[in-house]
Amino acid sequence: MASNTSMAREFYSEEMLNWLSLILFERFGLNLSLAVSNAELVLSFDSSNKKIIFPSLDPQFYVAGSDLKCFWWNSVEAGFECVLEPLIPAPSSLKIPEKLIVFNEEGASIHYDILGLAYWMLTRLEEVGSRELDAHQRFLSTSSHAFKHNYLERPIVDEWLNILSQVIQRVWPEIHLKQHEFSMRVSHDVDSPSLYAFKPWKTIIRMMVGHLIKRRDINAFFLALLVKLTTRKELVKSDPYNTFDWLMGVSEANNIKSAFYFISGRTDRDKDADYEIDHPIIRNLIVHIHRRGHEIGLHPSFNTYLHPNLIEQEYMRLKKVCSEVGVTQKIWGGRMHYLRWKHPITMRAWSCAGLNYDATLGYADRPGFRSGTCYEYQAFDPVEQKELNLRLRPLVVMESSVISDVYLGMGVTKNAENKMKLLKNRCRAVNGCFELLWHNSYFLESDLKSMYCRVLRD
Repeated sequence: MASNTSMAREFYSEEMLNWLSLILFERFGLNLSLAVSNAELVLSFDSSNKKIIFPSLDPQFYVAGSDLKCFWWNSVEAGFECVLEPLIPAPSSLKIPEKLIVFNEEGASIHYDILGLAYWMLTRLEEVGSRELDAHQRFLSTSSHAFKHNYLERPIVDEWLNILSQVIQRVWPEIHLKQHEFSMRVSHDVDSPSLYAFKPWKTIIRMMVGHLIKRRDINAFFLALLVKLTTRKELVKSDPYNTFDWLMGVSEANNIKSAFYFISGRTDRDKDADYEIDHPIIRNLIVHIHRRGHEIGLHPSFNTYLHPNLIEQEYMRLKKVCSEVGVTQKIWGGRMHYLRWKHPITMRAWSCAGLNYDATLGYADRPGFRSGTCYEYQAFDPVEQKELNLRLRPLVVMESSVISDVYLGMGVTKNAENKMKLLKNRCRAVNGCFELLWHNSYFLESDLKSMYCRVLRD
């Protein structure tokens, strides 16, 4: 027993317990106490003698990788309400008992390591040291335990915390849990604010030839010339990538605020932006966005994800430009370019740079719940075992992940729209936040604007 107790204490450092307590406080609105006792994790509240005990701590939730099986627990048969489906995925290296939750005079025993699961998913521990990376050095969804066991499109941390909330209510029926409301956040990575304005004449001429010879599109041929010649201090309305006013209008009609993330550096000539953050056109665009009440954020350049100093430099450059044009914000955040993320190095970089939040954590190759949640939460470094001064906002859907042939390849179809709405409705079911990324430049195909509106509206 002593060795088991020692192992339990090794799993749960004081820093981890404090962080998990914060997660529970933000979710339930209660100051619950977490402690390790007799090889068990014990959840207690105020002066009550009753406790919720987790006697089956899973060692695989506390090491990098994902050497786990996946069981399925029928919540309805066990007498609980479900928010999505009765069968809830339960990753574990330990066999799940038939009687998972037992109530008694002392409180309750939960024979599944719910908080270990939350720690493993929210800290992205399975990604630490992974070598299963794509050409852009990204951890792919197909490498994840969630994809391999068919629960990537389930916010399983939120589902299990919902089960825990029901246990809490039964053990302490006199308390009132915090009630959350479904919300949406939309953001736009500004990789290309203009289709033509910032490109050199050599590129413009090549594009014009393509419009004329390959596509036989005389309108696009003259539009390229028109936009290039007439764009001076502001983007022209006829620019196909100038969807900023339209995007803000759609957000305002849905009572939400758009966030526009700008690139303010260049570490790869081909993959980074063709504009400079201090160009008069971009300065005026930033002012215009700010005056309409929307948000400005950072989109670090392609090769910054391994270099904290570069992320800080680009953040300082963005803030300098914003300060010069009178744009101030209380909260600063953004998202990595190409969703490049080396865990936990990139996360530490955001924290050290002084940014308030990061919205990168979604997969490029398919939509879903990379962290198992659609709730914003405090970052925790699983390697250094410390809480970071950074909030993480999980990305649920990026438009190209669903539509583009490079990824799911569903195209501009009803199936693609339904996929996005399915994930939105799953966020709604757990009263979380649907985080949607849609680039300002991703509206060239017909019907994309109407699809975007329906995804937000319905």
